[in-house]
Amino acid sequence: MLYNSYEFILGFLPLVLLSCFLLARYAGPIAAQILLILASIGFYAAWNVVYVPLLLGSITFNYWLAQRMMGTTDASRRRVFLVLAVGVDLALLGYYKYTNYFLSTVNSLTGTNLEVAAILLPLGISFYTFQQITLLVDVSRGQVKEFRFRDFLLFVIFFPHLIAGPIVHHREMMPQFQKATWRFDWSNMAVGISLFGVGLFKKTVIADGIAQHVTPIFADAAAGQPVSLVYAWAAALGFTLQLYFDFSGYSEMALGLARMVGIRLPMNFNSPLKASSIIDFWSRWHITLTRFLTAYLYTPMVMTLTRRRMAKGKKILAGQRTTIEAFLALIAVPTVITMFLAGIWHGAGNQYLIMGILFGGYIAINHAWRMFRPRFWKNGPSHDRVMGLVYGPLTLICVAIALVFFHAQTVPAALDLVAGMADLHGAALPAIIDVRFPALGSALARIGVEFTGGGTPRIADHHCLDRGSAACCSWVAQCAGNPARS
Repeated sequence: MLYNSYEFILGFLPLVLLSCFLLARYAGPIAAQILLILASIGFYAAWNVVYVPLLLGSITFNYWLAQRMMGTTDASRRRVFLVLAVGVDLALLGYYKYTNYFLSTVNSLTGTNLEVAAILLPLGISFYTFQQITLLVDVSRGQVKEFRFRDFLLFVIFFPHLIAGPIVHHREMMPQFQKATWRFDWSNMAVGISLFGVGLFKKTVIADGIAQHVTPIFADAAAGQPVSLVYAWAAALGFTLQLYFDFSGYSEMALGLARMVGIRLPMNFNSPLKASSIIDFWSRWHITLTRFLTAYLYTPMVMTLTRRRMAKGKKILAGQRTTIEAFLALIAVPTVITMFLAGIWHGAGNQYLIMGILFGGYIAINHAWRMFRPRFWKNGPSHDRVMGLVYGPLTLICVAIALVFFHAQTVPAALDLVAGMADLHGAALPAIIDVRFPALGSALARIGVEFTGGGTPRIADHHCLDRGSAACCSWVAQCAGNPARS
């Protein structure tokens, strides 16, 4: 059951809201909260009821270990409980998400024929695993003293953020659950409906509309058909926009749903396509994931490495006086490792690993430029004048290239698109340009530009088969009836 489905908008949502408000008014907030817990379980079960025991079992196991950690002052025992809990959580995530990828990789490297299991990935397992890990880590650090089971249960399975985030932190949600009245409020409902409506429009109209044009080009690449310059860039930039509007739209729908019952979820996007650097981009894109990676992976890694270097008397970070060795050890390597793991988190496949490494490399280079650029380009105003016009487009291009690997079905398909973006497959243009603007078409043809499609359905179909641009078939209807140019 998707947020943009009729059964959710016209059935599940109004029924849950009405029941919640009535229970809150006549039976109290605890009854309303229990109703939301049951509704969230039902929402998850509507996808596949078989995985409900896995979800509830994971929550119960983590809650039990969290209680054990809070019940002892022995730091070593807390660490043991934490390792056990996180180990089990990651083992479950690894089994369901990466078993087939691991077996396929072993088969390809060794020539074996290990059987690939028929494993269905549980809905939202990456999100609810990460959310529980954040709580467990903070409990082990002594930052969380107590919490109720029903609050923890709703913290994990609250249906607005269950399947696609945002990745919420316990200190953002637990206090709200404890104080929530779950009563109807005109202000909350107005804001919630507005957020949900904007997100729904972004998802169903803009993102899905772009997908109709982008998907055929990626399908061509997956089929091994070379994609030419214009189509490759259209696919890369188009998918960047599609993913932004899809994911940000979904996040805004989640914020709106939660706000309808008086809960404020954290913002997950802040105009990332306006970013002037890759670092700026990741501070605006999937903000809650960036926050999680920084707080629970990158920062602990850097702190540990810094302490070790200090103990050995080695150089550490010192602003513009930082040495290359210290930069590589304390910024570049941790950054690449963090984004490599982020790539794995996004999906099981070599293309996701490459995407993560690309973003890690981008961020490391960005940090290096910020740190070392003043050494050789000391004139700040000159730098701002020259590079101010470059940073935005360069950031968008880098993001688009990395996201090609995110969306491509295989690494070869992604490399085919990147090769097309580099003009290695020619600079073919849609035939509609040649048909509608004959003079321009003739001029472009004289300098070697080709046109995919043609003036008639027959020619267009021929080019769709031969040139590897299924997208050009969409021009057939527009070109039909117009004279073909020789």
